Amino acid sequence: MQTPDKTYDLIIIGGGPIGIACGLEAKKHNLSCLILEKGCLVNSLYHYPANMTFFSTSEKLELDNIPFISNNPKPRKAEALEYYRRIAVSNELDINLFEKVISVHSKDKSAHSIKTSKGNYTSKNVIIATGFYDIPNYLGIPGEDLPKVNHYYNDPHYYAKQKTIVVGASNSAVDAALEIYRKGGDVTMIVRTPEIGQRVKYWVRPDIINRIEEGSIKAYFQAEIKEIKETEVILKTAEGEKTLENDFVLLLTGYRPNFDFLKNIGINISKDEKHIPEYDKESMETNVPGIYLAGVICGGMETHKWFIENSRIHAEIIIKDIISK
Repeated sequence: MQTPDKTYDLIIIGGGPIGIACGLEAKKHNLSCLILEKGCLVNSLYHYPANMTFFSTSEKLELDNIPFISNNPKPRKAEALEYYRRIAVSNELDINLFEKVISVHSKDKSAHSIKTSKGNYTSKNVIIATGFYDIPNYLGIPGEDLPKVNHYYNDPHYYAKQKTIVVGASNSAVDAALEIYRKGGDVTMIVRTPEIGQRVKYWVRPDIINRIEEGSIKAYFQAEIKEIKETEVILKTAEGEKTLENDFVLLLTGYRPNFDFLKNIGINISKDEKHIPEYDKESMETNVPGIYLAGVICGGMETHKWFIENSRIHAEIIIKDIISK
């Protein structure tokens, strides 16, 4: 609940694992702190596929040395939701859910005005921990906006007995292809590269390669979609154009941070294809004094660079810098 005329020591934008980690660290140092999350708690994780298994082992996903007990060495989505929810609730973190941050304006280096969908706040410092899962990498092709097209995948049952094209060769695309095939779907993968991505989970990559080689899952490599129609898809392949009958298309081509949001705050973004935001690696502070970055957003388009396990430390780095000032 908004408190009139209150100035927070810290406002954190994003209620994911790294936002929660920053909140825990702020609480340890008695900083007045509010977390603002536009969706549910750990919103991005909630929208991951229902059967997702993390690449990291459970201890690598732990926050503040709070044990993460999992049934298996690599936890599933449901276990992660339970873990992070219990941490947020038991530690009584001040979190406003379903409250989207619209803008951040800096009056000076210790006074930042935050406008949201539900109110206005003032804070001495701001941490942006918004991740990258909100904006898909659109292909910009005809038919991409048809109802049968989705940039997110949840559960394989929906695609049973359907001709489904999966575009991409990353973890999300491979998981979707295998799950849909095993629920009776007719799966075709469209991959721009000559092979399945090397970053695919090591225990999954041989599975998808074998399913393709035996013909259970069809795949077109060094190919891309030219156009999506109501009942078919037109491909560009090395052998020329091909037309495939089709019911659904999953464009699992990755996601990107909200760069416009960062630019509107005044944060500099590199002009190359990586679009890396400007920040001090020693403090995580951006070129806008008092505004910090934490988590995967630090990598710009290199969304594979930062994970929960290697960006948890950002919380300690940032709060240490804030305390020093």
